[in-house]
Amino acid sequence: MDTAANDDLDDYSASSTIVNFDRPIHLLREPIPAGPSDDPLFGPYVLAFRDSQAWVSAYRACESKITAQCEAGARIGCAISASSKCKPPWWRAMISGQVLDWKEREICEERETESCFAAAKDKCNGFAKDKCLKSFRDARIAAKGRRLNSKEAADLICWASMPESSLWVNLIGLKQLGSRCVSDRGLGVTNYRATELLGIDEDVERILGENGSKIIKS
Repeated sequence: MDTAANDDLDDYSASSTIVNFDRPIHLLREPIPAGPSDDPLFGPYVLAFRDSQAWVSAYRACESKITAQCEAGARIGCAISASSKCKPPWWRAMISGQVLDWKEREICEERETESCFAAAKDKCNGFAKDKCLKSFRDARIAAKGRRLNSKEAADLICWASMPESSLWVNLIGLKQLGSRCVSDRGLGVTNYRATELLGIDEDVERILGENGSKIIKS
């Protein structure tokens, strides 16, 4: 029996016994409890971005990938179109009896390809924006990303509803007052749509500003 084979069977080192797996891809959105405005038929949880910056990063990645794929296809299409457009008719060599000038054809193809791709590139940018905005404009973002969470809002609502010189406020404190008047469950806001950040978040505003408002109205 082969001694080397026996050595391999008895090898229990980490390199021989551990299987390395690829790291899991990080989820763009995470499940959070549904809010009162969410349809209960879809279950108690909804998928939402953890904050507005995560939403912005995901949108930019989406637009970049779609644009790159579109431009790659446009380059191939433009090259084929330029080759067909610059190809001399088959009968020219037979009539003139001259050898075809391949350098002239190469210059023609380069010129036509550049012109075609310049127009296609603008269309790819618009195509990527249209595809991404339709999906991202109504995407949910976790409410914890807001400056004021539900607990803080409950405290402020209760505090504002009490007399300024109330002895009760001074005795039990604002935090306890808020928990007694309005509970977190009473407000129940867990998420909001990206369009609700228009005019509030500058990064989201740049994306959903003019281009976003046109699609949202349609």
